[in-house]
Amino acid sequence: MNNVSISTEIREVCRSLHVSIAELARRTGQSPQNLNAKLNRESFTINELDSIAIALGIKFERRFVIPKGYNR
Repeated sequence: MNNVSISTEIREVCRSLHVSIAELARRTGQSPQNLNAKLNRESFTINELDSIAIALGIKFERRFVIPKGYNR
């Protein structure tokens, strides 16, 4: 399981795409202060994460996976 926080992932993606947090904020229609606060609090909705992905031109996936052979 990936234990990297969503904020760390967002920062790493921005860094690899050469997009500043301020630019990402602009692309998502919010202030840099607001986006930084969300990054610090780890408080993103799935819709916000989708919007971030769209703003960066990438895909965001989130899913639950039931392992093969799992019986309950």
